[in-house]
Amino acid sequence: MSKVIVEKNGPVKTVWMNRPEKKNALDSELLGNMIEALQAPVAAEDRVLVIRGKGDVFCAGLDMAERSKSAGDGKASGIEIMLRAIELCPLPVVAVVHGDAIAGGNELALHCDLVVASQKARFGMSLAQVGLAPNWFLAKKLMEVLGPVTTREMLLLGDPLPSTKLFALGLIARCVPPEELEAEAGKIIDRLARNAPLSLKAMKMLTVRQLEFRDAIPHDDVDAAVRAAMQSQDAQEGMKARLEKRTAKFQGK
Repeated sequence: MSKVIVEKNGPVKTVWMNRPEKKNALDSELLGNMIEALQAPVAAEDRVLVIRGKGDVFCAGLDMAERSKSAGDGKASGIEIMLRAIELCPLPVVAVVHGDAIAGGNELALHCDLVVASQKARFGMSLAQVGLAPNWFLAKKLMEVLGPVTTREMLLLGDPLPSTKLFALGLIARCVPPEELEAEAGKIIDRLARNAPLSLKAMKMLTVRQLEFRDAIPHDDVDAAVRAAMQSQDAQEGMKARLEKRTAKFQGK
């Protein structure tokens, strides 16, 4: 069974993460399938791209079992390639978040142009609870979307924030009761599909380009600190503890 399902309904292309038994955790296969779907040529009739998750959870982030074997290897991150593909997609990208979006799942949702969420969904970055830290690319998106106060709360505490709070702060586009999610998402998607496609493409490019200057800010020292966290004994302990469903014992090593 494919870990990604792509559906076409007129001008709307929907990409489903299809690993519900693992809460749509992003292993290398799922990431590869997502990248392929997101980088596929856009057809002339396409107007909107929608990202969704099968099962009860939108996306639980990177697969912890797989990540624990390769943390700190210094290789290009598959999740960065996937998220960059969302940013560079010429179509408006809508995340329909019916359940929790955690860590990489949180980044996936926030990299989309619009987020339509259920009131039962939560958004979070639990990396501090397992001894890891987001790199520059991931952290700048949090600052861009959430601002410094909410980013600090999300990163430093590591506890998920309710979608209702993010909506109240104006950080996601819509937040509705679970039973209204499909109708609300449909309204947003239909509105986008009826707008002028060249205008949308230009606006998408404009919003991405205006924030790319952050890549030029010197951050070698930040990268080094993130690598040190990823390669630490605490990181190995944190990921092992998460897999074993116990409290991690950190030593600052």
